[in-house]
Amino acid sequence: MQDFLLNINIQINENIYLKNPESSDLGRKIIARSIDMVYEIGFECFTFRKLAKEIDSTEASVYRYFESKHKLLLYLTSWYWGWMEYRLVFSLANVVSALERLERAVTLLTGQVKEDSSFSHINEVKLHHIVISESSKAYLTKQVDKENKEGVFAGYKQLVARVGTIILEINPNYNYPNMLVSTIIEGIHHQRYFAEHLPRLTDVVKGEDAISEFYKEMVIKMIKK
Repeated sequence: MQDFLLNINIQINENIYLKNPESSDLGRKIIARSIDMVYEIGFECFTFRKLAKEIDSTEASVYRYFESKHKLLLYLTSWYWGWMEYRLVFSLANVVSALERLERAVTLLTGQVKEDSSFSHINEVKLHHIVISESSKAYLTKQVDKENKEGVFAGYKQLVARVGTIILEINPNYNYPNMLVSTIIEGIHHQRYFAEHLPRLTDVVKGEDAISEFYKEMVIKMIKK
């Protein structure tokens, strides 16, 4: 099993990149350092020129992998959603109870993230912070419809659909499974951001992850209503 996990490869839509960054040491360095930099300085201040200087390469070499920093952000967020689905599949394996699978799924979607040794060039903790603060910029754009047709958001949609299917197992008459799941995911981003930067907009409960507990309670009440 451990050997299998070490060989996991997160699949990313080919329309996002010009050259697969997983295909070379330079490509992996581009991904690793871009995560560090976006985490440190934010997406607005991040440029390929700054990235090239950090990895001791040229700006042109970065453009051989991605046509723009928007496409790089799409890659990072797509990788994150693919990684989350991979974690979800293993977390729910052999769990018979649909309710238990839903609780595990919501815990995974809303909980804190730890680094995953299966992917040595990706810092999942920093990437999680990027997803919280920057991921909406990947789709709140004028080209979202075109990119959606190209399938670049498929990973996010697959993750939502997988959890939505569990909701329908519990309550086949519930009309809004995908809406509920995407609301949880986007809402958790806001609550984690509030907890770090605007704490009076959320609630802190001593001894528990209040944000995760809130969403688990909300989901169960909603689908049983």
